[in-house]
Amino acid sequence: MVLFCLGLEGTAHSFGAGVVTDEGKVLSNEWDMLKPEQGGIHPREASRHHSDLGPKIILTAIEKAGINFSDINLIAFSRGPGLGPCLRTTATMARTLALKLDVPLVDVNHCVAHIEIGCLESEFNDPVTVYVSGGNSQVIAFAGGRFRTFGETLDIAIGNMLDVLGRELGMGFPAGPIIEKLANEGSNFHNLPYSVKGMDLSYSGMLTAAKKLFSEGVPIPDICFSVQETAFGMLAEIAERAIAHTKKQELLLTGGVARNNRLTEILKGVSERHSTKFHRVSPSLAGDQGAMIAWNGILQFKAGHTIGISNSHVLPKWRTDEQDILWRA
Repeated sequence: MVLFCLGLEGTAHSFGAGVVTDEGKVLSNEWDMLKPEQGGIHPREASRHHSDLGPKIILTAIEKAGINFSDINLIAFSRGPGLGPCLRTTATMARTLALKLDVPLVDVNHCVAHIEIGCLESEFNDPVTVYVSGGNSQVIAFAGGRFRTFGETLDIAIGNMLDVLGRELGMGFPAGPIIEKLANEGSNFHNLPYSVKGMDLSYSGMLTAAKKLFSEGVPIPDICFSVQETAFGMLAEIAERAIAHTKKQELLLTGGVARNNRLTEILKGVSERHSTKFHRVSPSLAGDQGAMIAWNGILQFKAGHTIGISNSHVLPKWRTDEQDILWRA
C-alpha cells in the first residue's frame, strides 16, 4: 500500500504544503511567500500570512495531488528551527488535521528536511551538504547517528546578509536574485573582509564593509560582484575542508540560496578538484516548501517515529545536530 504524507512548512516567511508518497514521488508542492513592502520579516506578520493563506494552500496541495483528505496517512510539520509565531501557527494546523483525519503526526527538523529532499532528488547516500538560506549557513555531514555541523556562520546567515544589503542598495525582497543579476554586470573587485575562522565563517563584517562601499559611491554591480565572490569563496573553503576530512564522495548544495548560479559554479569546481559527485537541488525544492517536510516525515515514520499532540510544542532553536537520525544506518 502506498503511503501519502501531507507536509506543512512554516518556519519563516513562506508557508508551504506538499504531498509526497513513500515511494518518493512529489505529487504536489504549493507555497506562498510573504514579501513585505519595506523592512525585513516581522514574525507576527508572517504568522498572520500563514494563518490567512494556509488553509487554501493545503486544499490546493491535496487537489493537485489528485487525492482526497481521506487518503492521507500521515501529517508532518516543521517543528523548528524558525520564528516562534510562524512555527506555532503551522503546528496548530498540523495538529488539527492529524486529529480530524485520525492519522499520526510527525515533527520534522527544517534543516534536516533540506538535506533529505536533496538526497532524494540526487540519489546521494552520504553527502557533504552546503546548506545556505535566509536563516542558516552550514556545512553538514552525517556521522555517528546525526547530521554533524562541520562549519557554520557565527553571526548572520548568507541569505539574510544578502537581503539586508539589498535593502541598503534599494532592492526589493528577496534581494539575492537581484544581487546575482547585477553581479554579472560588475567587473571591478573590491576587497571585503574574508572571515573564515577555523571551520566557521562570519558575514557581518562583509555587510558593514559593503555598505561603506555604497556610501563611497562604488557602483552597485561592482559591490554585488565583490560580495558574491568573497561570500561564496568562504563557503567553498570550509566545504572543501569538510570533504578532505570526511573523504565523502558526494557534495550537495541545498537551501534557498542554492538557486544562485555563481555559487553552484564555485562548488562544482570544488567537487571536480576532489573527484566527487555534485548536485544542487532544483529551484522548486531549494526554498522552504512542504514537499521536503512530507518526505522527511515519511522517513521518520517508517523508522518508527511519531509524536503525540501534547508533546508537539515547537522548537525555535532546534539545531541540525540535535536530532537522532533514526532512518540512516
